[in-house]
Amino acid sequence: MPTATNASESALPDATRGDLDDLAALPTAPAPPTVLMDDRALADFLTAAVAEYRLVTAETPLPCFALLLGNAEVATYSEATTYHVRRVAFGRNARTSDPAARREFRDTIVPEFGPAYENEHRGWWMDSRDVLRASREAEALGMDLLGSIHMHPDWHRLGPPSERGHVLSEHPTPMDVHLFGRTGWPLNVICYLERRGGVFYHALAAWAPPAEHPAEGPRCPGFALRIRTSSPLEA
Repeated sequence: MPTATNASESALPDATRGDLDDLAALPTAPAPPTVLMDDRALADFLTAAVAEYRLVTAETPLPCFALLLGNAEVATYSEATTYHVRRVAFGRNARTSDPAARREFRDTIVPEFGPAYENEHRGWWMDSRDVLRASREAEALGMDLLGSIHMHPDWHRLGPPSERGHVLSEHPTPMDVHLFGRTGWPLNVICYLERRGGVFYHALAAWAPPAEHPAEGPRCPGFALRIRTSSPLEA
């Protein structure tokens, strides 16, 4: 009962009460960041993703990848940072032409994640010239280059029989964790896209670069993701 609780608290020894006061004065851990995404930016990505999805075959797992442009509102220690995604920027895939990309896939990705990544259609490496162009575009608009977004298709339906048990989602694969860590961008969005009965459905999730967990190895912390709702009744 409240009376008993109050009496118990008032009867605490002074030393104990002082310890509690000290704990209350300690700074609290910051809340995880929140991602706000404009619906127009998402629509632009989904249009491109659906177009690529329609071209995917068991032999050509075509990717869809874009950069996220917007603003980061960095708050005080006890408050959450907000990433506001306002635009997406597309670029060319330099997976097979960029010497650094060829070396990364040959020396690291294929040995670690399997021979499936020898397929030149699998994996994305944006041309550095397009990254620079997007960065300059963002700067001209008063924005920042926040990170990336890419598509995961329902590969268990589209892939070869040997990979039909490999079910993707909006969660990062081990390969994603590796690349998120390599780029170091603060925001990484995965869009899972599937088609059922001729209708497309999607799910989204936002992730930070991987943090090292002693018992589990690298793991990507998740962010709350909110999509702007267009309505005649704007707040």
